[in-house]
Amino acid sequence: MDNKDVPVQESPELLHSFNGSEAQCMSKSTFIMALVFVILLGITSGYVVVSNSTSSPSSPQASNITSSSQISKGIVVGSNDAKTFKDSTEGVLKNGGIDGEGQYHLVRPGGDSQDVYLTSSIVDLSAFIDKKIKVNGQTQAARKAGWLMDVGRVEVLE
Repeated sequence: MDNKDVPVQESPELLHSFNGSEAQCMSKSTFIMALVFVILLGITSGYVVVSNSTSSPSSPQASNITSSSQISKGIVVGSNDAKTFKDSTEGVLKNGGIDGEGQYHLVRPGGDSQDVYLTSSIVDLSAFIDKKIKVNGQTQAARKAGWLMDVGRVEVLE
């Protein structure tokens, strides 16, 4: 067989020129407009999330209490967030924790084993010492305390 009679097929070019004529690039002004749009969308969505928040960080009465003489039966201070602070108990608030856990403790009927050790970054518990209160909080892991709670809301019972 003779190779001269076989037609030669030309193969397509394997390398392409990237001079920009075929590629479509985003112009600088289009890129800046898209970036501004994304930033505005982020700001707007953040505002919507914050404005639709149902929980208030603290009641208006909480900032007004500066001493235990201003505390009366029925006063409620702290957060209204029932989802976060779902645990509750009541007793007489005393100063002091147990082995570094809690700054205060709630004395309840049944002896020392029933005490609840408390800490709070929302409510200043020092104004409620020696008062019978109901606390709403979130149970924390403890090493020594039988029950360690982060208090978010306090209601004065007596």
